[in-house]
Amino acid sequence: MKVEPITEPKSIKSIKKILSDNHRDKLLFIMGINTGLRVQDLLALKKQDVKDVQVGERVILREKKTGKENVFIMNKEIKTALDEHLTTAKLEDNHYLFKSRKGSNYPLSTYAVTKYVKAWAEAVNLKGNYGAHTLRKTWCYHQRKTFGVSWEVLAKRLNHSSPSITRRYLGIQEEEVEEILLNTI
Repeated sequence: MKVEPITEPKSIKSIKKILSDNHRDKLLFIMGINTGLRVQDLLALKKQDVKDVQVGERVILREKKTGKENVFIMNKEIKTALDEHLTTAKLEDNHYLFKSRKGSNYPLSTYAVTKYVKAWAEAVNLKGNYGAHTLRKTWCYHQRKTFGVSWEVLAKRLNHSSPSITRRYLGIQEEEVEEILLNTI
């Protein structure tokens, strides 16, 4: 089933607040909505991949789904959440950044992230269908609506092979379509 982005900034702020004492999950949420990466690629990150990265620096990774190289840039919010997590998590360099409680060094599963995102959405009274992919869709939605980024740039960032795939991420609402019908030429 198709999941939705989190469109309201106040909902995003509320989720960050409820995660303030859970540094791992807060970092996961913040990275998810600030990088546009697929959850499976975030879950593959290890401490050694990000521990020395400063704000403004690039982190290069290989996407699991496509095999293509991708990158994200460390922004201030990710860096702050990362530093909090690394200070409290006591991870070794080869440990996954988002360790599961199962085993000594296994990452969270996408299924686990879906359960978390559903719980976070419910905790802030969001109605709709939410899951792991909500994080990537939230990034996409806000790039378009808040920052005015074109769909072509988003398609390139998301490494989509076709514009029709990107269109599904844009979160275009029926009201937006009807709004443009009021434009006069």
